[in-house]
Amino acid sequence: MIPAPFDYVAPTTLDEAFELLEKYGDDAKILAGGHSLIPMMKLRFAQPETLIDINNIPGLSYIKEEDGYLKIGAMAREVDLEHSDLIRDKYPIFTDASKLIADPQVRNMGTVGGNIAHGDAANDHPAVMIAMNAEVIISGAGGSRTVPIDEFFYGFYTTAIQANEILTEIRIPIPETTYGNAYHKLERKVGDYATAGVAVQIGVDESGTCTYAGIGLTNVNATPLRASRSEEALLGSKLTDEDVAKAAQYASEDCNPSSDLRGDEDYKRAMVGVLIKRMVHKAKGRF
Repeated sequence: MIPAPFDYVAPTTLDEAFELLEKYGDDAKILAGGHSLIPMMKLRFAQPETLIDINNIPGLSYIKEEDGYLKIGAMAREVDLEHSDLIRDKYPIFTDASKLIADPQVRNMGTVGGNIAHGDAANDHPAVMIAMNAEVIISGAGGSRTVPIDEFFYGFYTTAIQANEILTEIRIPIPETTYGNAYHKLERKVGDYATAGVAVQIGVDESGTCTYAGIGLTNVNATPLRASRSEEALLGSKLTDEDVAKAAQYASEDCNPSSDLRGDEDYKRAMVGVLIKRMVHKAKGRF
């Protein structure tokens, strides 16, 4: 299908972008990579009157460690994560996720910020951000505010970003103890949305006792889901097979998948359990 008619503007500064958002209000949409928005426009699920393209605004595509955080600019591309030495060496969960997103053409343009801002539980980065206890920086004409990832996703395609705001940065606390992380999704074919996906980050002390457990689930709930009971089952444990099996069982019970062409509810619950076990063990292998 062909999108409904729209106007196009391309600001070169954030201040200019904020002015345009104030001018056009709810009738405007931010265009970053476009791989979530443009398909929705083609199907006319989204019909903005104005597209505000922020690709010409400098300084939003960094990946760096600073002030105790891994900071990712909202306009960092998936391919930037895929080829970053810092990410590969210290945060391989992002490499895991980026390589599973669509195809190289999409990853060359798709942005990390756009993936999260879209508010789709089927996207891969929301679960990763939940596992890593990220914070989202949302900016507007009046300044910036920090939103914990657990308070960011309001509902189906709905987030904490208001009509006059832009997601500008994602911050992930740098773990202070030994840690490992991993992500994988089950998909029918390469580049498909997940039948189910699991992101895990585990931290341990010198005795091997789990001091941090973050687990995010992809596409098995109306919003990206934290597997809270599973995290609690791992905290304070030695991450034995029994401990991990209990966490897997809890996640299978607590997710809310819908039966569809990718599988029925029971199958998806079972796959969540399988992926929990695999990703915890993979994360442990990266200590």
